[in-house]
Amino acid sequence: MTLMNRNILISGASVAGPSVAFWLNRYGFRTTIVEQAPSLRGGGQAVDFRGEQLDVIRRMGLEDAMRARETMMGEQVVVDGRGRTRATLPSVIFSGELELLRGELAQVLHEATRDETEYLFGDRIAALSETADGVDVTFESGLRRTFDLVIGADGLNSGVRRLAFGDAVRRRDLGLYAAGFSMPNVLGLQRQGRIYSEPGRTIYTVSARDSAAGMVYLIFRADEVQLDREDIAAQKEFVATAMAGMGWRVPEILDQLSTADDLFFHRLSQVDMQQYTRGRVALVGDAGWGAGIGGGGTGMAAVGAYVLAGELAEAGGDHTAAFPRYEREMRPFATAGLKQGRGATNGMAPPTTSAIWARNLMFRVLSSRLLSGLWQRQIAGGSRSKTVRDYRLSASTG
Repeated sequence: MTLMNRNILISGASVAGPSVAFWLNRYGFRTTIVEQAPSLRGGGQAVDFRGEQLDVIRRMGLEDAMRARETMMGEQVVVDGRGRTRATLPSVIFSGELELLRGELAQVLHEATRDETEYLFGDRIAALSETADGVDVTFESGLRRTFDLVIGADGLNSGVRRLAFGDAVRRRDLGLYAAGFSMPNVLGLQRQGRIYSEPGRTIYTVSARDSAAGMVYLIFRADEVQLDREDIAAQKEFVATAMAGMGWRVPEILDQLSTADDLFFHRLSQVDMQQYTRGRVALVGDAGWGAGIGGGGTGMAAVGAYVLAGELAEAGGDHTAAFPRYEREMRPFATAGLKQGRGATNGMAPPTTSAIWARNLMFRVLSSRLLSGLWQRQIAGGSRSKTVRDYRLSASTG
């Protein structure tokens, strides 16, 4: 099959972007990825794959490379202010079937695509102008180029979505902030985690593969404030103020915040688009259906990238045929992820003492010897409730 629209620009070099580039390269397209960061970002929060998401990773042939970097995280223990165990959760609840740090995942994907994909770091798309034959792109650096198609894989705050879709975006604020950073393993954990909550605030601490290191994740309720995305000092101050006065070992953990060099910080919200495509532009991952923490966003980005590339390959690059099929295929996955993300926020930072007690009771009941196996089977079954087509069997290019 002769391909049309072979020359494709992708915005975003985290997960969705390199994933879609991987498959497009395999099908014979030419890919360019633009990333506003000067280089790949390291660290970041742990991300996981399960069910059909892991099936896609296996089809990519990257499972072994990811297994070599996985966290191998074990149980998560919910504690009270005196450090007493209130519930113990099996690893599959938080870590899925495969878990690794986002930065290490990005490294694996970059290594799998860098020989065929052109990477433009330290730049971003400033303007898009669609014509009958392609998309004229102006970059922030002043560079101008024309591509056949443009894919926005640039996350929840997608610049491509803003340029191509304007105000046609439904965004749902979840009322929470999330932050995280790496630190020395001051709690002495061994591939385990601790969860401690006070009304409206929760801290998650885990050990890393290297037992000397750890990670901390903070979830807290707060009114939205406008902070410069580049002002890390202001973000640290905001986080420290929000978590100040907590008990247990939180002060000891927060002492590590000032020296952290890998802070991530963002407002939790969801993006729910009526359409993932417009003209010659398509959105994938959080840019199109950002579900928030607990919505399986990273795994769904890999699924969406696989489906988008597969549909383009099956259609011979004809976006007018491929894009509608991509939307139909992904809508059920995205809808389920958004629902799951909304439900997950309820237990992240319970607003009251009684809500924390009720959450912990639910955890104890579900993780009891009687129900634990059933709970884990339900989680595994839910992640395989939908089937992703095997595009490798039908997409053929020449």
